[in-house]
Amino acid sequence: MARNRRLILSPPSTVWDLLSDGHRYHEWVTGTRSILTADPHWPQVGARLRVRVGAGPLTLDDTCTVRICVPHERLELEARAEPFGAARIAMKLIPWGESTLLILDWHPLRGPGTRMHGLPVDYLVSVRNGMMLTRLARIAVREHAAARSRP
Repeated sequence: MARNRRLILSPPSTVWDLLSDGHRYHEWVTGTRSILTADPHWPQVGARLRVRVGAGPLTLDDTCTVRICVPHERLELEARAEPFGAARIAMKLIPWGESTLLILDWHPLRGPGTRMHGLPVDYLVSVRNGMMLTRLARIAVREHAAARSRP
């Protein structure tokens, strides 16, 4: 399992607004090229996002399904990218003063990732997820600042 933590200098409500908008995942999820479809009831349990992921000319379509949703506190997704299998992505938001501590856990569920699970793969996933949380934090801070400056 790869685990990342990030202190985001904006409140959980701002971070949750980003997590609960399926059409914005391409802005902060590393490797996501575009959102193909987002269920209108995202992020309710069972809702799905279809995304195109890739690097350079290599792309594939991925499906993320909400498995657990506790608004403003917890969101767990199952991401499937065939033929590579599936992974569990769990995000927990913890209020930290005026900020948010976001904990992200990634764990392979099915496919080759379960056999390659361990230090090298977890390290690479952790680096990717760290980049992703940095993007999310930048967007959340910018949006929180913009909301505070409105009359």
